[in-house]
Amino acid sequence: IAWDTGAAEVARHLGRTFAAVIALASYSRLVIDLNRQLDDPTSIPDISDGTTVPANLNMSATERAARVKALFDPYHAAVDEALGRLGKADVPVLVSVHSFTPVFKGFVRPWQIGVLWNRDPRVAVPLIATLRARGIDVGDNQPYSAREGQGYTVKHHAEAKGLPHVMLEIRQDLIDTHHGAAHWAGVVADALRGPLALPELRQRKQY
Repeated sequence: IAWDTGAAEVARHLGRTFAAVIALASYSRLVIDLNRQLDDPTSIPDISDGTTVPANLNMSATERAARVKALFDPYHAAVDEALGRLGKADVPVLVSVHSFTPVFKGFVRPWQIGVLWNRDPRVAVPLIATLRARGIDVGDNQPYSAREGQGYTVKHHAEAKGLPHVMLEIRQDLIDTHHGAAHWAGVVADALRGPLALPELRQRKQY
């Protein structure tokens, strides 16, 4: 519950494959979740997946503001800076990488990969089709939905600016080893090549 197991290693593999800029969280998501709105109760949760987080109990507004200033703001400033720099020459694509637990509240999650999206289908829809055609059990906005408050990063940095994007969730038992992370990063990279080559990704989307 303290971090998205395997996600950083998958992101590093994808970064090398596509020569992409990577921004990685360097603290546990229980300190502050960089992918949540600051007014979301799960931004700094008292309880996560049924486990109490003692350091988050009875926090003052000053303590919360300190975490925002030290961790949340610098991370999103780095993403803004990278997208701004890349956007001077082309229209960058944002891929947000996460992982999810195999079992949640007693429910065994069947999906191997979740592809989360909201208003912009340009990357997500062909990616889902490609993965499913290759026999992957894909969750379309499962196990979380980008339409229900998830995905601050893509909404703030990509959707708001019309940039093509997608949010990925990979099941943790598949990527909790170096071999597994490398394998599934390869699966994702191969499936992304087609969508990333689509000409409609060369322009910002107008809603």
